[in-house]
Amino acid sequence: MPNPHRGEVTVMLDGQPYTMRLTLGALAELEAALDVPDLVALAERFENGTLTAKEAIAIIGAGLRGAEQSTTDEDVARMTPDGGITALIKSAALLLTKAFAG
Repeated sequence: MPNPHRGEVTVMLDGQPYTMRLTLGALAELEAALDVPDLVALAERFENGTLTAKEAIAIIGAGLRGAEQSTTDEDVARMTPDGGITALIKSAALLLTKAFAG
């Protein structure tokens, strides 16, 4: 069960619930993966409400690793989100919101 006070979010992949959390290390990983210079630029990148498949994979992967899962981005790319892509995007958006809004 995710702890909302720690910024944890659940995502359902391949019929399994996974807990995600964007730690400082996970955010640094996202900065590098998405080639942005800092956290402000990272937040601004998602302000317009759009998300590419590459970004979704990077967010979900970083969130899983932030919650101490040993899942690679390649693993995430092969997984099927329960509820389709809409559910995956909602999970990624909620994760980002918790990380930046507190």
